[in-house]
Formats: sequence, structure tokens, C-alpha cells
Amino acid sequence: MTILLTGGAGYIGSHTCLELLRAGHQVVVVDNLSNSHAKALDRVRKLAGKDLVFHREDLRDALAMERIFSTADITAVIHFAALKAVGESVQKPLLYWDNNVTGTLVLLEQMEKAGVRTMVFSSSCTVYGDPASVPIREDFPLSAVNPYGMTKLTCERILGDIYRGDPAWNVALLRYFNPVGADPSGEIGEDPNGIPSNLVPYITQVAIGKHPEVLVYGNDYPTPDGTGVRDFIHVTDLSIGHLRALERLEACPGFLVCNLGTGRGYSVLEMIKAMEQASGRKIPYRIAPRRSGDVAEAWADPSRARAELGWSATRGLDQMCEDAWNWQVKNPEGYGGGS
Repeated sequence: MTILLTGGAGYIGSHTCLELLRAGHQVVVVDNLSNSHAKALDRVRKLAGKDLVFHREDLRDALAMERIFSTADITAVIHFAALKAVGESVQKPLLYWDNNVTGTLVLLEQMEKAGVRTMVFSSSCTVYGDPASVPIREDFPLSAVNPYGMTKLTCERILGDIYRGDPAWNVALLRYFNPVGADPSGEIGEDPNGIPSNLVPYITQVAIGKHPEVLVYGNDYPTPDGTGVRDFIHVTDLSIGHLRALERLEACPGFLVCNLGTGRGYSVLEMIKAMEQASGRKIPYRIAPRRSGDVAEAWADPSRARAELGWSATRGLDQMCEDAWNWQVKNPEGYGGGS
């Protein structure tokens, strides 16, 4: 198959690109490089020993997207392209609504014009808001509490409406929990702009000396050690979940919603301790006040993905931390410092 990856130069996109190429698929990437690096795709080509097509374009440019669909026989789309920082979304909601929702609408219009009606959508566990209980199942109430989560939930609803209006569409909504780690080669990994908003790259940057300490937001949650608990999943496991979703839609067309998580939660302090073990370094941290909007616990019930996709996360916490640290050591300045 020829698969179009929007946002394919980003963290999850580049790892999925690699897995698709290794599985024998043709890959076309569209990315505006606003929060990603073309160098990641060069490294994907090298790791896979295969080429891919890259277009530096913005999804909101309908003419550019029309040209891309007209120049390749695209079978399906994996839609990663989105702004994703919760805090920034609160400060700049219009930017998030325009980029994430308008971009998706333009993409869907161009897919329909081109007769491409298969999409795997990159969603998020933020659509569950503050869950009443854990583990979180796909049938839980949806109640996003920030603009980023609302844009993901809105795109989910748009895709549901499209499918109900025309069942010829095939859609998988994949609700990610907390992707971490990197390809074991250390050639591709997470390279956030500025100070990381995600926990693990912040911890690794503290370990390597880029920041003085990890800020732990709250130690009075009703959890075993008082710090927030999240479901961390290796990015390679997450990427393979997209391949399984494509295979499922090809074999059994329709509309599908699946959590992609491990089914186990780790606290912030557990993650710091695990990274100390992986890095062999002491990682200083300081307790800070809770952040508005943070929940005590969020971890997945992944049983539907196991049943529907034949997929389960197989990489444990030690490997997540070892691979994240390997990427950090090999690329202390991210893609900006490597060849």
C-alpha cells in the first residue's frame, strides 16, 4: 500500500514511517516542519534502507494537498499532523483550532475528492478528561478539559459524522496514552522545541545537564507515592499499533476506536527512579504545586486493541527508559546537533 503520513517527520510520525517501510509499504510524508525535522526522515531512510517521498506543505493549503493526492496512488492516510502542547493550547486556542481542526477538514475534503476513504487518526487520552475510574475504557464519557483535547475530540466527531453519512469510509481512532522512548538505534527520537512539555524528555535533559532539576507538580494525589500516575508506552509499540489498525481496516472495513496503552500506570517518581537506573545518574527533582487540569491517574484498558487489532505493547519500562536515554546521549542537541 501507499500510505500518506501527515506530520510524518514528527516524533511518532517518524517512528511509524520507519515501521511502515520495514513492513514493505510505500510512504508519502506531508509535514510543514513547524515542530519537526526533515533530518528525521533522512535517518528513517537510512535505517530502513528504503526511500520515501516528502512534501513540505501545510495541510491547510488545499491546492498543495490536491497536488499531492494527484501525484501518488495513495491507499490510506495516517493523520498525525497537529499541535499538541496542552499548556500552549490554553494560551493560544485559536492557533490550535485552526491548525488541528481546519487542517483536518481540508485533508478530509481532499481525500474525498481523490477517492481515498481510509484513515487512521491520531487521537489522545485527553478526550476522556478527568476519568471517574481507571483503567480507562473506550466507552467512558468523553469530556476534554483543554483546547488541545477539544480539538482531538472534535476531529473524532467529524470522522464519526463522515462515516455515518457514508459507510464507504474506513476509520480507526487511536487514543494514545503517553508515548516515550526511541528507536533502539538512537537515530530517531523525541526532539521537542524549547523546554519539553512531556515528562520523559524533560527528565533525560535534566540527567544530561541541560536543566537543573525536574519539577514534580504535586505530591498529594491519592496515588501510592502522591505523584501523578500515567500509562507510558514505547513509541515503537505505538507505531506498530498503526500498522495493525491499517491491516484491520483492510481486512474488516468500518469504524473502530481503540486505546493504545500498556494497561499499567507509573508515577512521576517511579519514572525518575527508572531513568536514574537507565542513565546511571542521580536526577534531582523538586516538588511544585499541582498544575490546573492535571488528573491523579490515567491509564488504559487496552483489551479492545488486543481483541480487534491483535496488538499489545511488548516493551517494558526498562526498555522505554534505556532507549530514551540512548537517544539523548547520542543526540544531546536533538536533530540540530547531529549529522
